[in-house]
Amino acid sequence: MHKSKTFLAIIPARGGSKRLPRKNILDLAGKPLIAWTIEAAIKSNLIDKVIVTSDDDEILSISKKYGSEIIKRPEYLASDIATSFDAIKHTIENTEKYDYIVLLQPTSPLRTEKHIIEAIALLEEKNANAVVSVCKMDHSPLWSNTLPENLSMTSFLRDEVLNKRSQDLEEYYRLNGAIYICKTEKLLEEKSFFLKDNIFAFMMERKSSIDIDEEIDFKVAEILKKECKI
Repeated sequence: MHKSKTFLAIIPARGGSKRLPRKNILDLAGKPLIAWTIEAAIKSNLIDKVIVTSDDDEILSISKKYGSEIIKRPEYLASDIATSFDAIKHTIENTEKYDYIVLLQPTSPLRTEKHIIEAIALLEEKNANAVVSVCKMDHSPLWSNTLPENLSMTSFLRDEVLNKRSQDLEEYYRLNGAIYICKTEKLLEEKSFFLKDNIFAFMMERKSSIDIDEEIDFKVAEILKKECKI
C-alpha cells in the first residue's frame, strides 16, 4: 500500500511469439527476459502484488522463481485474436481488489524500478486516473508518408516540411510500451488504459524504451544491459 492506495502489477506473457520464439524467457544478460520486469516491480516497493499471467507453464514456473505470483491463462485468452484487455480483466477477476492496475510488458527490460516509482509519483502529482509511458521519436513522422505501388515520391512531403532541418521540426513522442497505470474502476469501465480524460504522459529516455519484438531489439537491449548497466 502506498499513501492508502493499492497497486497491482500485471505482467502479461504469452508462450507464443512469431518473430522471436520464446522471447519472454530468453537469457538476457544472465536472466530470463521476464525476470527483469518482475524484479523492477518488486524493487519499486510500491507494488502490493505482482502477477504474471501466461498460458505457458515454463514461463509461469520461471516467474514464480523470481518472486511473482502467477495465474494460468485459459487457452482462449492466449490466441492471436485475444486482446490484452481480456487477459488483464481475467487477472483482475481472479485476485483481490486493488485501486490501481500497473501493466508492465516483459518486453521492456530496460524499464527499472526507478521508472515505476517516478510514474506513480506523476500519477499522484497530477491526481490522474491514468499514466502511460512515452519517449521521443527517433525521427519526425513529418518526414514519413505512405507509398503508392509505383513508389512515386511526388507529394511525399508537405511543402511546409521541405528544406527544414530536423531540429526545426516539432518534437513528437510515441508510446514505448513500458508502463501503463490506471484506476481499476476506470480501466474496467472504459476497457482501455487510454482514458477519455485525466490521463498523462510519463516521459522516458529512448535508451530505456527498447521494446523487444525482433532479434535486433534483443541484441540492442543486451548490449545496453551489459555495457551501460541499465
